[in-house]
Amino acid sequence: MRRLSDIVCNQKPLVLPHTADVKQACERMRERKAGSVLVIDEHGKLVGIFTGRDAVRKVLAKGRSGSTRLRQVMTENPTVMTPDKTPIDALRLMWDGGFRHVPLVEGEKIIGVISRGDFQSGEQLELDEERQLWEHMR
Repeated sequence: MRRLSDIVCNQKPLVLPHTADVKQACERMRERKAGSVLVIDEHGKLVGIFTGRDAVRKVLAKGRSGSTRLRQVMTENPTVMTPDKTPIDALRLMWDGGFRHVPLVEGEKIIGVISRGDFQSGEQLELDEERQLWEHMR
């Protein structure tokens, strides 16, 4: 079975400091065709994640400007996983948490970020079947 490390083995995740602004983050996301930015503090520690969803809900919908700092609109202390987990583990976590992106870390080192689009159809199907089984058991 695949591990998350297999999916992100050559990934260079988009990382910006918490002092960067939303405009810069959105430009970089567009350039990299990325759905999220991992946000770090001055020591390089992961402190948040900023996604396209955050741009809509926390910036545009609230009338904030592109000069808003990421630390003001990021999702703080995001749920993370280690790269030794399986895709189905990540899909379960995303389903249960209601989010689409999960940073992968080892200790405090950022390895990458996994998103729903990174999974194969068989992995998605396995989660769907598991969810259906649990619904029938209720």
